[in-house]
Amino acid sequence: MSAADAGPNAETAGRRVEEVLDRLASLGDRAACEAAEELVRVLMEFYGAGFARAVDLLGRRPERPAREAVDALLRDELVAGLLVLHGLHPHDAPTRIAHALDALPQDVENTGFDPVTGELRLRPVSSGGCGGSRDAVERAARDTLACFAPEVTAVTWEPDAASGPVLLQIGAGPPGASPSGPNGRPPATAAP
Repeated sequence: MSAADAGPNAETAGRRVEEVLDRLASLGDRAACEAAEELVRVLMEFYGAGFARAVDLLGRRPERPAREAVDALLRDELVAGLLVLHGLHPHDAPTRIAHALDALPQDVENTGFDPVTGELRLRPVSSGGCGGSRDAVERAARDTLACFAPEVTAVTWEPDAASGPVLLQIGAGPPGASPSGPNGRPPATAAP
């Protein structure tokens, strides 16, 4: 069971907060809406500072168990989502995208990320094993990228690398022409 299955993730929690704030705004009480937005900001600052402190404390000790603990925190979808949300994740977007893609049920190739548009281009990598249906892989990619790399706002799937370019059979001449050898004469044939 993944962390996403165990409870809310950053994307779901963000959507729920927005829904509550929208409901408050629809009531028309501007003071209540402003108070709710301030409450959200104060709570975000509070637990963001707590996460910053935890990462700092875990990273202070150079011995291996502390590094393993930090790595475990950074691989966890819920914790990684919170760290990204607060701008505290120590890895850049390409590294976080790679972590997310490594967690997919099928190998995919990252063929490019445009940080301006947020578009990530992916290509399935053919393998002998069963990695799951295309829909399942796309859904897993969206969910995992939302936690690890919310900068990715669109995923474009390119054709499978194994399908590659179509190879054309090259004949001895244009269609309908009689076959000829290098000197313009018909090629020699072996006698039966």
